[in-house]
Amino acid sequence: MGIIEIALIGIGLGADAFAVAICKGLSMAKMKWENALIIGLYFGLFQAIMPLIGFFLGVGFEGIIENVSHWITFILLGLIGVKMIYEAIKQGTEEVNNDKVNFKTMLPLAIATSIDALAAGVTFAFLSVNILMAIAIIGVITLALSITGVKIGNVFGEKFRKHAGVLGGVILILIGLRILIINI
Repeated sequence: MGIIEIALIGIGLGADAFAVAICKGLSMAKMKWENALIIGLYFGLFQAIMPLIGFFLGVGFEGIIENVSHWITFILLGLIGVKMIYEAIKQGTEEVNNDKVNFKTMLPLAIATSIDALAAGVTFAFLSVNILMAIAIIGVITLALSITGVKIGNVFGEKFRKHAGVLGGVILILIGLRILIINI
């Protein structure tokens, strides 16, 4: 898997964080760049850690299911993508009604937006992925998307949240489909 595919996965995975960051931006009376950076660091760090955890979980099972890894990748990315689209359409992204960026507020949001990254990390174990490069790319992309999301949310409002989740879901499904087609 190349840098472009990893970057696209990073964008897809970062879409949830982007959507929540938009909500955080909406809740801020006046955006502070320091708060946007804190939000970006929480989301970026968790989006980087979770695939690493998933990767190590997947490595333990590599020998058992190596022959069906492309199917597992397709199914996992497809399910994650469908879930993201469903939640975006249903308006399932968690609403935040304050501008706090403390540990108690940000930790649950960071975990919730990075669960999909854990599953993606499992798929990395079955592919030729440089995991350190992948988590760095995913973390940086999520950091940038989150800071941008806070700014957009603060300036433009809630209308972009649904579209970000749908776009992220579609990207993950298409990447899973591409991996399946290449390996059949």
